[in-house]
Amino acid sequence: MDVDIAGTVTVKSRAQFRNYYMLQNLKSIKKLCLIFFALNVIFRVFITAFPTSLTRIQNFPEFNVSNWIHIFAAPLFYLSVTALHKQARVLRKATTQMSVFTVIFALYIILSGMASSFIVTYIPSDNLIMFMIALTVISIICVFEYGQTMFITLVTGSVFTLLITALSHSPTEILYNELICCILLLGFFLMSRYNFNYKANHFLQLVEINKQNREIAQASNFKTEVLGMVAHDLRNPIAAIESVAMLMEMDAVDNDTLENIHMVKQSCRKARSIINDLLESARNDTDTEFTVKSTEMNGFLKNLTDLWNQTPNIPNHIVFKGSPQQAFADINPEKFQRVIDNLVSNAAKFSKDSDAIEIALSADSAALKIEVIDHGVGIPDAILPNIFDRFSKAGRSGLRGEHSTGLGLSIVKQIVERHIGKIEVKSIVGQGSTFTIHLPKSANQPSH
Repeated sequence: MDVDIAGTVTVKSRAQFRNYYMLQNLKSIKKLCLIFFALNVIFRVFITAFPTSLTRIQNFPEFNVSNWIHIFAAPLFYLSVTALHKQARVLRKATTQMSVFTVIFALYIILSGMASSFIVTYIPSDNLIMFMIALTVISIICVFEYGQTMFITLVTGSVFTLLITALSHSPTEILYNELICCILLLGFFLMSRYNFNYKANHFLQLVEINKQNREIAQASNFKTEVLGMVAHDLRNPIAAIESVAMLMEMDAVDNDTLENIHMVKQSCRKARSIINDLLESARNDTDTEFTVKSTEMNGFLKNLTDLWNQTPNIPNHIVFKGSPQQAFADINPEKFQRVIDNLVSNAAKFSKDSDAIEIALSADSAALKIEVIDHGVGIPDAILPNIFDRFSKAGRSGLRGEHSTGLGLSIVKQIVERHIGKIEVKSIVGQGSTFTIHLPKSANQPSH
């Protein structure tokens, strides 16, 4: 990443970025206040618990005084930053007061580190650890505008110059200390600007991603609405064509015409099936109302199995294997019936007439498992990962020539996920497929 020393964000995003980084600054300062307070309390305990003959604290009275100052100052800063942080969350914007406080706190930490370096030897070039730590910590945890960074750098440099000239009478010593201070402040300045640029770029990327996500969501909603309207409007002309075909079928017509009429009726049924899938897919995307009720799944699935075995549409025998104990789940019966219907019809599509289709229900302490098992042709590994995609290209013609819209299994996945469940599939080519639905158990099971 290129670092622009005087860089800033664009005017249209500047206020938004300031609000973002100021909230982060205040959070970081709260944590730093607690850490700084804890360190000074530990130091106070250390010099209190051990005898002065061991600590030699009498030789460093400045440390004793500064320690007490920090013990009282850190809680004050913490209370102030807590109030400002609460204000920032309510107002959702940065204020001048917050910016001034951040700069003051940064100077407090930096000057405290500088003071520690002076207290140790009076010649900071001999011990710059605390000064370096303070500059590094502030440049990393806080984000400053260019002007703020320049202000902190100049104030720190000025204070250092005043102290070194007051405490040292050697021009050479002053010169070398000033040189070291300039190097440290240059490092602070560059690190601070790098931090600003990094956070700014990260923020602008988040803004762009959020913008694109909103546009994608709007486009998806628009597409779904148009899809629903088009599918709905197609139902009437399809029904009209089918009605005309049925009326023509009642007349005395030759065999060729009758065959054409049957073809028209079959095409109308196929078109109506596609339209119903489109409408169902659109409704699952847009419906906000989704009512569920606690349902005993053994009885629910057994009734569906009986219905399937009575319908002539599927030649396969459907076998239900229930759970030994009652198993309740919160489902929308109409929607969940669509799930089982789709899975069973899909299993039949790729199974021979003599192959049985199994529906198995099992339960543990937290969830139910529903399996729809066929012993048909199976699903090739190449298309297995895509079978739940909408308009999936994994769609194949059935063994009896049935066509796929690429929507059936995507609708199944939509409905299962709206039930806070998940669906998965395992398949072996030539041996069959198993679709497994996991559902949470009902929290409100009827008492016995």
